[in-house]
Amino acid sequence: MSDIKARAQGLSPDVSARDIANVVKDTGNIYETLAIVSRRARQLAVDLKHELDQKLEEFAEVTDTIEEVVENKEQIEISKFYEKLPNPVLIAMREYLDDELYSRYNSDREEEEEV
Repeated sequence: MSDIKARAQGLSPDVSARDIANVVKDTGNIYETLAIVSRRARQLAVDLKHELDQKLEEFAEVTDTIEEVVENKEQIEISKFYEKLPNPVLIAMREYLDDELYSRYNSDREEEEEV
């Protein structure tokens, strides 16, 4: 997980325009490319959310009253760090463009359906 955060640290959180020809060079189809990137983005989002929940769980306190709110500086810093990370779609697109994602088309399943 720290590998994802390390790679995300260098990325700009701002959205930028992409050259469509460069994005679809491997698949030849923008929809296939977006499906690949969106699946990876979903994986990243789930992993980052799980990691954040684990870290914040350390600070969880069970109280009976709603009025009492305790602010913990470490908890605030952890939350701010995760808020500043780029969107998982941006991380997944960078991985795709850097050829770090592996995808394959399952032709066996299609052949079984035809029989």
